[in-house]
Amino acid sequence: MILRCARLGLALLAGLSLLLTGCSGAGTVTGTGTATAPRTAAAPAVPSRAPTASSGLRTVRLAELPPEARRTLALIADGGPFPYAKDGAVFANFERVLPQRRRGYYHEYTVRTPGERDRGARRIVTGRGGEIYYTDDHYESFREVVADAAR
Repeated sequence: MILRCARLGLALLAGLSLLLTGCSGAGTVTGTGTATAPRTAAAPAVPSRAPTASSGLRTVRLAELPPEARRTLALIADGGPFPYAKDGAVFANFERVLPQRRRGYYHEYTVRTPGERDRGARRIVTGRGGEIYYTDDHYESFREVVADAAR
């Protein structure tokens, strides 16, 4: 499952990383990670279009995400290493806030919160279909990440 998610993340975020260049100033993540994702031999093709709001949820532009969320997206695109062992785990959507999909469709990643000693409340959740969601309140609400100004 993590391998499939890593491949999807690579494809999604390779295109999105172009948008981040020059507009985020997010920098790079140093080798402080402890968990790693499996590496793939070749990255899949980059999607031909940027994600658009398809879930019916509120949206957030990629450039408006906190820098830590953009760093998490870059780690997903790179296949890790991830700072937390649970990064890349299946997100079961028990809260039923995201569109209903089969188990294993969604995967979650921690977004570091400055000043927090644990994982905090912020997460990125990715879907197999290329969707990216952001929550800053530990799954109570989500916003779909989009590359344009859709609201």
